Amino acid sequence: MQSFMEQYPIHTKINVAWGEMDALQHVNNVVYFRYFETARIDFFNQVNLLEDLQTTGVGPVISENNARYKRPVTFPDTVLVGVTISDIQADRFMMHYTVFSQQQNAITTIGSSQVVMFNFKTGKKATLNEPLIEALKTYLQE
Repeated sequence: MQSFMEQYPIHTKINVAWGEMDALQHVNNVVYFRYFETARIDFFNQVNLLEDLQTTGVGPVISENNARYKRPVTFPDTVLVGVTISDIQADRFMMHYTVFSQQQNAITTIGSSQVVMFNFKTGKKATLNEPLIEALKTYLQE
């Protein structure tokens, strides 16, 4: 687990809830998108992206989500969701998620989201500002 936390300096700890399991007695596939969302919001807060939204009206929207399930997760467990970045472009970037089960001491799920910057005042795509680009580069996936 220590190497996971070192590899993913921005990670979010999430306790698995009993109600997240389905009839097959493992965490339902839809729940992982909530885990991704929680980690994404944590990441955005740490790079001040949501603070910018309040002042500029420009913020992130998700145009695509993906998940690949490697191992089932069950209650009780705690997962860590690590975040990395790739494909930084003028108006978008890709976020990657890696879910690590503390109970299994293993990676259980990987996923990604295409994040597009959007101007909520004009209703059009927007460009990433320089401070955001620099912050994203810190977490580039190698």
